[in-house]
Amino acid sequence: MCAREIPNMIETTSSVRSISDTARWVAYFRAQETERPDALFRDPYAERLAGERGFHIANTLPEGNKHEWAWVARTYLFDTFLANEIRKGADLVVNLAAGLDTRPYRMDLPDTLHWVEVDLPEIVAYKKEMLADETPKCHLERISLDLSDIPGRRNFFADLNRRANRIVVLTEGLLIYFTSEEVGAFARDLAVGEHFESWIIDLTSPGQLKLMQRTSGAQLSEAGAAFKFGPPEGPKFFVPHGWNPTDVQGLLQTAAHFKRLPKGLLPVVLDANGTAGNFPWTGVCLLTKP
Repeated sequence: MCAREIPNMIETTSSVRSISDTARWVAYFRAQETERPDALFRDPYAERLAGERGFHIANTLPEGNKHEWAWVARTYLFDTFLANEIRKGADLVVNLAAGLDTRPYRMDLPDTLHWVEVDLPEIVAYKKEMLADETPKCHLERISLDLSDIPGRRNFFADLNRRANRIVVLTEGLLIYFTSEEVGAFARDLAVGEHFESWIIDLTSPGQLKLMQRTSGAQLSEAGAAFKFGPPEGPKFFVPHGWNPTDVQGLLQTAAHFKRLPKGLLPVVLDANGTAGNFPWTGVCLLTKP
């Protein structure tokens, strides 16, 4: 019998006030990984960004700090996919719903690279304050924008398309909060610009989505966000919206490769159609234009 692919990555009690608090929780796991002698990445800013609140959330939620392997695997895969895209010539990175990500500071990046982060004003202001004395490795710009503002994001994407030749987009921990219709529209908006060449996402199967909805959906709805997106088509969902999946990696497979897999968990592999169906699965996907 296959174990669940990945635990509910966002759980909430009264200690989580809003969706923005989850960014502090994610930073907590990066801080924990950084302390390991065999760390897959190091983030010297994560502990500062997580703050007392991030550590409180992780250590007071049910199983709040139990599933470090999953967060670490996701971060590692995003790092790996992104580094490959930059090596292939991407000259602009666009991180949508960037949260408390510190890749412009901690990754080995060319100083000619341009990087644009987008998030809600609260997160942008907090991050700017906490990293005010730090210097990014590349040219970094932060933008406050609500990505549910369709005309606003379309104008923003059009402006970015005029500013670069090869754009790679990151949406880490974002799409699960959209409906399938919203994700499709979002994908089409990104596909319009001819210079938007690649897109790195994380994706959840319907089976995993159901587990997450049962364990925390109601509470997250109260915090302003609910889990919605887990397409039965798997990564192929994006094909009719202008994007082809070119590399797909599961979190459990990645954790197993680095001997981080907890006992009792078995990887779920996508079938020939690229779907996991009712099996719990979460992974990171590289999407490119046809």
